[in-house]
Amino acid sequence: MLFKNVIIEIGTQLQDLRIDAGFFSEIGSNLSAKVDEKVIDLNGKLALPPFVDPHVHLDSTMTAGDPEYNESGTLFDGIRIWSERKKTLSHEDVKQRALTALRLQASHGLQFVRSHVDITDPDLVALKALIEVREEVKDWMELQLVAFPQEGILSYPGGKELLVQAAELGVDAIGAIPHFEFTREYAVASMKFAFEVAQKYNLLIDAHTDEIDDEQSRSLETMATLALESGMLNKVTASHTTAMGSYNDAYVYKLMRLLKMSKINFIANPLINMYLGGRFDTYPKRRGLTRVKELDAAGINVAFGEDDIKDPWYPIGNGDMLDVLHMGLHATQVMGYSEIQDSYRFITRNGAITMHVEDHYGIEVGKPASFLIFDAPDFLTTLNERAELLYSVHRGNILVETVPKEVHTYF
Repeated sequence: MLFKNVIIEIGTQLQDLRIDAGFFSEIGSNLSAKVDEKVIDLNGKLALPPFVDPHVHLDSTMTAGDPEYNESGTLFDGIRIWSERKKTLSHEDVKQRALTALRLQASHGLQFVRSHVDITDPDLVALKALIEVREEVKDWMELQLVAFPQEGILSYPGGKELLVQAAELGVDAIGAIPHFEFTREYAVASMKFAFEVAQKYNLLIDAHTDEIDDEQSRSLETMATLALESGMLNKVTASHTTAMGSYNDAYVYKLMRLLKMSKINFIANPLINMYLGGRFDTYPKRRGLTRVKELDAAGINVAFGEDDIKDPWYPIGNGDMLDVLHMGLHATQVMGYSEIQDSYRFITRNGAITMHVEDHYGIEVGKPASFLIFDAPDFLTTLNERAELLYSVHRGNILVETVPKEVHTYF
């Protein structure tokens, strides 16, 4: 198959992409079609690597309003409501909702997803269901699972044992939620235990870290120190870190040195944290986001995630990472012309780095032919006009194909 005349990422020259046996075999200008080779001429449309969502919750997706809506809009009410909904989980319930969400995400160009799965459940119902889903979708979606102790590792009865069980069942990463533990001492101990389990089972770490508007919530420094001293480094990801938006600048200046040394990844979730954050403020009202612009400027890997799709923490969401990015750029004021043109990396390559899938990700000869084509000449236009996704190709197979709509106006 030959895709002709595309603009690759932020390039300016028209390029052709040749696919053989599911891999990019040739990338160049004016490639001649082979005998019987299918040719698709894109006439200057934009080619991007696939979208990546490195932070979502597929176990809770599509449960908004069941058993009640989160009318207060707080993180803590969301946890309370989910604790009630969790009591009625069944294997098939989790599978069908997760598959619905994944198909929705795939329709928008997502091909790599990392889902946190609540393991504060003695039966691990959701985790067992999502392990099956991971296998079922592998031909069109690469899914990673994080063992996420929603109600704490030390603060939930049997939490440590459940984390180990999850590791043995076959998760991809170990999670934690230090800011929700009962005490600072529990928070530190929970992080140390998470690292011990991850190292024992050779897993990644992705912890909900300081997701609170409390500048005294400082588990990030513990996490970064453990990443540095254990040698796990960029196998570690700090998700949310919204308290960092409330830290004083003198402390952040000191912290940045440690963060750079540790090489850990960050994930911001603009839609959800803009919605949940600042709920206890009158005015001035905080944005509830981490310091994306400053971390990025320091050369620290930052990716964006969707986090929630129609669940107790977020009543809407449609699986489109362009919505996530659009909100994120506004909220973090990453709005210079060149910044916008280059911003697709927050929902593509940076997420791939976080998920440690770089070896089979990207538009390069020899790598799997997975990419997106948008009906626009550049990314700013794609984002601003929500250009149609013309093609989503995964390992040489077309997953999404769109015929551009015709619009007739009479004015």
